[in-house]
Amino acid sequence: MRNNKHRKFIKGVNALPYILSASHIKLPHKISQEAVMDFTREMFGSSYKNIERLLGAFINGQVESRYFSKDIEWFKADHSFEEKNEIYIEQAVHYGCQAIVECLGNLDFLKRNIDPGKIDAFIFISSTGLATPTIDARIMNLLPFSEYTKRIPIWGLGCAGGAAGLSRAYEYCKAFPNALALVLCVELCSLTFQKDDVSKSNIIGTSLFSDGIGCALVCGDEVRRKIFCKQDSMPKILSTRSTLMRDSLDVMGWDVKNGGLHVVFSKDIPRIVKEWLKPNVEAFLTEHNLSLQEVEHFIAHPGGKKVIQAYEEALGFSQQKTELSMKILQEYGNMSSATILYVLEQFMRNGAQKGDLGLAAALGPGFSSELLLMRWE
Repeated sequence: MRNNKHRKFIKGVNALPYILSASHIKLPHKISQEAVMDFTREMFGSSYKNIERLLGAFINGQVESRYFSKDIEWFKADHSFEEKNEIYIEQAVHYGCQAIVECLGNLDFLKRNIDPGKIDAFIFISSTGLATPTIDARIMNLLPFSEYTKRIPIWGLGCAGGAAGLSRAYEYCKAFPNALALVLCVELCSLTFQKDDVSKSNIIGTSLFSDGIGCALVCGDEVRRKIFCKQDSMPKILSTRSTLMRDSLDVMGWDVKNGGLHVVFSKDIPRIVKEWLKPNVEAFLTEHNLSLQEVEHFIAHPGGKKVIQAYEEALGFSQQKTELSMKILQEYGNMSSATILYVLEQFMRNGAQKGDLGLAAALGPGFSSELLLMRWE
């Protein structure tokens, strides 16, 4: 039974956007964690006397498999930044188109296909490759989008990007309640692999990151949802919050060098989550007269096993609350911005009771957090 504050808050929420549909792509090369361990031992074993101890991170992280855009043998050869970026552009466009078609035609969520020409805003999220014209423009030349669709490409938010994309779609559809906004996250993390980088950050990144592409469709409150929506309830976005931690630029990100993008990955991330995230989340919920105990569903970006455990410890959530995030991590690894869309899609497939509250959370470079409060209606 929800308390009166919860009911009062929900009752006062009107004319806010909904998430109608979602989709994801499985890249062509599924590789087991054991195969990646063998690869890492071969590539870096001569640089570390204690390579087997470092490989413990591959086991302890609980990632079981991942999907890559290239076969694992490809990564053993030298590839220039130019070559890798050309592959990024080609595959981002190809698989991005697939994800959009699947999202707009996902009959698990929709009663009928939605024409790309009906999309009012196209938000493109990525941090693993560079393109100008941006990927969204290239996709719009292949799929029948309207030439008047608003293009909103966002680069550099890393793991927080998917949640940020949903937040920007929420803001667009709140301003334009008749609008449909598409969020596409494309992350080909494997193309940033550096075979000559013997840093521990590179090895930890190799144990965790993978390729993924996710898409979500957000609609304004005045869109006739019943025409499209198949499910009994869908998540309504009630509010969002973006937070930047000052003087934390070295926690997470890229070092851009001649060979491409080199991962920056601080070992302090789990500690930061424990100490910094809880007051941030509590302040966000308090604004709406809510508490952590009233959150039924936690749509968390699974940055890694230790990050998930830090979520549980900091927010007082049980493993049941993080179960779906952990399953996505186990099957797919960390796909940067796209990962939270994979988690969100599973929550939408599983369904929720009308009135249930959900909290989505993702952390990224900056160091920063993105939070969304949702209710199933």
